[in-house]
Amino acid sequence: MKFVIQRVLESEVKVDGESIGKIGKGLMVLIGVGKEDTKETADKMVKKLVGMRIFEDENGKTNLSLADVDGSLLLISQFTLYANCKKGNRPSFIESGEPGMAEELYEYIIASCKAQVPVVERGKFGADMKVSLINDGPFTIILDSREL
Repeated sequence: MKFVIQRVLESEVKVDGESIGKIGKGLMVLIGVGKEDTKETADKMVKKLVGMRIFEDENGKTNLSLADVDGSLLLISQFTLYANCKKGNRPSFIESGEPGMAEELYEYIIASCKAQVPVVERGKFGADMKVSLINDGPFTIILDSREL
């Protein structure tokens, strides 16, 4: 499983021109589910995500968590995080999870986050989404479950 985490001042996702998820200060997270991923993998990733101390304290040190700053989450599925570009110029996506399983884990991640974070917004699995954000920093972290 892969999370691309961006600390944002605001972020929004639209489908067919309609806003379906919007947050202010918080984290916009692109979520890629791999074919080997499980609920246990998701639990490990959510625990790391929610506990990350990547917001600045009064001394300018990245020492505060999402809860410490009353931040929100915007969770967006993105299977292209599993693009394999080793051969040729056209990416292969054979390492990404099968759509049914990936959607189930995406929904599981959303539910897990909602149990811990007051404001959790989301994208629409499998949809053509338009994502906008103002990255705060910029500050971007990539979490890969194989490295945790």
